[in-house]
Amino acid sequence: MERHTITFSRNVFLPLTTVCRNRCGYCSFRTPVQKGCLMDMGDVENTLRRGGTLGCTEALFTFGEHPEEEPRFMEFLKRTPYSSILDYCEAMCRKSIDFGVLPHTNAGILTYDEMARLRPFNASMGLMLETTAHIPAHASSKGKNPAIRLGMIEDAGKLRIPFTTGLLLGIGETIKDREESLLAIRDLHKKYGHIQEIIIQNFCPKRGTPMAHNPVPGTNEICATIQMAREILQRDIAIQIPPNLADASSLISCGVDDLGGISPITIDYINPEHPWPAFDELRTIVGKAQLCERLCIYPQYIKKGWYHPDLEPLINRLAQIVKARSRES
Repeated sequence: MERHTITFSRNVFLPLTTVCRNRCGYCSFRTPVQKGCLMDMGDVENTLRRGGTLGCTEALFTFGEHPEEEPRFMEFLKRTPYSSILDYCEAMCRKSIDFGVLPHTNAGILTYDEMARLRPFNASMGLMLETTAHIPAHASSKGKNPAIRLGMIEDAGKLRIPFTTGLLLGIGETIKDREESLLAIRDLHKKYGHIQEIIIQNFCPKRGTPMAHNPVPGTNEICATIQMAREILQRDIAIQIPPNLADASSLISCGVDDLGGISPITIDYINPEHPWPAFDELRTIVGKAQLCERLCIYPQYIKKGWYHPDLEPLINRLAQIVKARSRES
């Protein structure tokens, strides 16, 4: 009997800014302009250099959504050579490629044209749907309008961008809302075939936020959602859980395919209180399953050629590297 395979990617996490227009009731990633302006270019380059040396294949670029809408952000940006956060993101994606690490950008809401601009410099991109429900936690976050988020995911399909999305559990949605969210993702994938993975992520309370004392979804609840996702979604969509946020070893048998990006050098800036497991720990987490490394662009999209031609040499080289490492492990 063939062993079930659980995948992961080896990455570096680069939050280019933590300034954000949204005010989500559970988030501590967002910071005031003075504290969360731009990640220094030298720090980005050093992280990419170290990541490449340590065998990382993915650079996860994130930033707060539409930071230019926040007062005074542009004052800080004008001190750099860049006129927008997208200019800076594109430049850092180019740097990442130079260091031999494939970029994956998750920047909140982007337009069709903005994604088209970043596509040549990204092997994949992403946006968490979180929920199709209108919930109090998103009342002050115009970027969390479900219709806007679904529209961006659809635009990514039109652009043939290998895409990551997901659900955030425990933020005020119901089980029915989760089902509706999964059905919406299924329908978009049926139309465009571009969703390579879906993250089932549990809410983690953050001190000082309005939801600091809200209950956390338990293992059984997370497992039930994973099973629902497996029943609803197409088989070629991988189901991912973050192994630093939940009892991953207990969830593997629920239908998990992937453990996401794990970094040997950068923290989880969204959930800094939850450190990544070491690579050796992943083997214990997956139990009897086979652990294999992957790139941020899944193999089926490499075969389809869903990437800019300029990325082909790097994708092919890194694909051989992760294949060899997986054989050795």
